[in-house]
Amino acid sequence: MSGDTHGHGDAPAHGSRRTYLTGFALSVILTAIPFWLVMDGSFGKQATALAIMGFALVQVLVHMIYFLHLDARSEGGWNLMALIFTVVMVAIGLVGSLWVMHHLNMNMMPGMGSGDTSGM
Repeated sequence: MSGDTHGHGDAPAHGSRRTYLTGFALSVILTAIPFWLVMDGSFGKQATALAIMGFALVQVLVHMIYFLHLDARSEGGWNLMALIFTVVMVAIGLVGSLWVMHHLNMNMMPGMGSGDTSGM
């Protein structure tokens, strides 16, 4: 056995200082903008919530690309399959939770939330 045999020949290149600083700057910006939106309060609640979710999605992508170095080429495409599986599971959990909470709220007995018993 001679030379470098520990398997780093096929591994993707790690990020440089420039890519880490770019990812950090984008992460700070993508955190500061939603914070400003909430503190400013000039948008409606729904618009602010949608904007925050959009910025969160973009920030997840920034972290995956700049810090985790995930793309369609790494690990023969298995990272992409793991990402798709994770997105599907999170979507099922999130949509299912929202659906259950909505129906619990809609089917609640009248007067249960306000403390009065006049509806019973």
